Amino acid sequence: MMIPIRCITCGKPVGHLWEKYSERVKNGEKIVKVLDDLGLERYCCRAMFMSHVDMIKDVARFKR
Repeated sequence: MMIPIRCITCGKPVGHLWEKYSERVKNGEKIVKVLDDLGLERYCCRAMFMSHVDMIKDVARFKR
């Protein structure tokens, strides 16, 4: 759904970086460069960003 506020494994705050990450990747920048620029050096944080699927708009359609 939404990116967690903290990394599930190491606890580093990462939620505030999602908008910047997704915007830059949509603009065609390489994922490795974006992750490096944002300061995501640990494998756990990088994996969380690369594997996240943003489904909030799909799920929001079913809101009561």
